[in-house]
Amino acid sequence: MNGLKSKHLLGLEGMTAEEMGVILDTAASFREISERPVKKVPALRGKTIVNLFFEASTRTRASFELAEKRLSADTVNISKSGSSVAKGESLRDTAENLQAMKIDVIVIRHGAAGAPHFLASLLEASVVNAGDGAHEHPTQGLLDIFTLKGRLGDLKGKKVTIIGDIAHSRVARSNIFGLTTLGAEVTVCGPPTMIPPRIEELGVKVEMDLRRAIEDADAVNVLRIQLERQKVNLFPSLDEYAVVYGINRKRVAMMKPDCIIMHPGPINRGVEITQDVADSDRAVILEQVTNGVAVRMAVLYLLCEGVQKEPPPVDAAVEEEKTDSKVT
Repeated sequence: MNGLKSKHLLGLEGMTAEEMGVILDTAASFREISERPVKKVPALRGKTIVNLFFEASTRTRASFELAEKRLSADTVNISKSGSSVAKGESLRDTAENLQAMKIDVIVIRHGAAGAPHFLASLLEASVVNAGDGAHEHPTQGLLDIFTLKGRLGDLKGKKVTIIGDIAHSRVARSNIFGLTTLGAEVTVCGPPTMIPPRIEELGVKVEMDLRRAIEDADAVNVLRIQLERQKVNLFPSLDEYAVVYGINRKRVAMMKPDCIIMHPGPINRGVEITQDVADSDRAVILEQVTNGVAVRMAVLYLLCEGVQKEPPPVDAAVEEEKTDSKVT
């Protein structure tokens, strides 16, 4: 038993604090591996993981690929344009053909909400949701929480404000589900047209006034406007959005001195956040990226092997490299 209730990671909605704790504790071990001279362990040697990305991605896809390689898994990368989906093949047929090749995990990013859940209902392999439409992005939520815990400690009672296009953000949803489960107080802020109706039912506070939203926050998570998901213009212009809701030096001065600034990327500099703030000491944006590899290593490891096995020590990684170098 690996401490997780499911062999899939489809979302943070319904996940217990204990399950998240198992993932985060395991990620802490793998974070250390990424600091070693040899950034590789044989933990998932012999396992096959397919990255099935039907939407553009830089951080998430690279992070999963690095996580898999550092765990010594065999990795296959498939994009929509390079797959038979471009010829009209269904998602089901694509996945079932991959399953027939005896894979262990599918990591999927898809524009349709629920696509990972659909595959999980069909396949023997574990399914990891790398972002489905505007629904959830659970590993991003976990890495954000991992970063917050590293900076703030216990999140119970901590105040986290999420600013931006809440209505179309899968990152916002995963953060809300995870943070509220761990006892954080979450406030969402943005234009009324970008705040989903009845979002208060998820246990968050809605604040339209940016100053009130950020002045008591322990952390501010800044989201970009999801133009690719909006079917109509929800704000007059990007310039006006920057004036009203953009995080700049003046807004940072309104925050508590120890408030940290986060962003899941990609950043639209000069729109939701200015360049000087994004590159400042208050921002932990690159720390989030670093933590993302460790969190994804933890998720893949737990789904494939379980926590009863400790991550291999550095000596095991070195010995593996020596063995591999002798193979001709």
